[in-house]
Amino acid sequence: MPNLLAGESMVLPPIKKHWIVLVKATIWPTLLGTVVLVVLDGLLLGVPIGDAPRVIGTLIVLVVVAGSWYIAWLEWQAATLTVTDQRVIQEQGIIRRSTKVIPLDRVQDVSTTQTVIGQFLDYGSVEIDTAGAIANELFTYAVHPEMLRDQVFVLSEQLRRGL
Repeated sequence: MPNLLAGESMVLPPIKKHWIVLVKATIWPTLLGTVVLVVLDGLLLGVPIGDAPRVIGTLIVLVVVAGSWYIAWLEWQAATLTVTDQRVIQEQGIIRRSTKVIPLDRVQDVSTTQTVIGQFLDYGSVEIDTAGAIANELFTYAVHPEMLRDQVFVLSEQLRRGL
């Protein structure tokens, strides 16, 4: 959770990326681990080595796959987008943490992009166009991107009009 400025309040609770990010991050390690287990079992099928090496090999593969799942989960937990009444704050990273802050009074336009799967599962990209030297920001795999877009746009308009 980001540190808020004096007088600043959260409009939306911190938003995590969609769960599809976890699926994408864990599918390849899982498939690769399964293939390694099948290949090792096939190679060692006729070899009289006993059960201990097979069990140890299986445990090693399972630990590596579980470790990759845990790292993917930690990265997913660390990636958040927070909307306050003054700023939009994106945080990500475990070891190397990065934070991007967009003042709402600099927001010029907010747009969304969704694939067919994203429309079905309700995730997409939200791009915030800003004025001045601040670069435009793209938030990928945002949950409820249209709601997020509308909320940021309404807040930026209210701040500009002094409401």
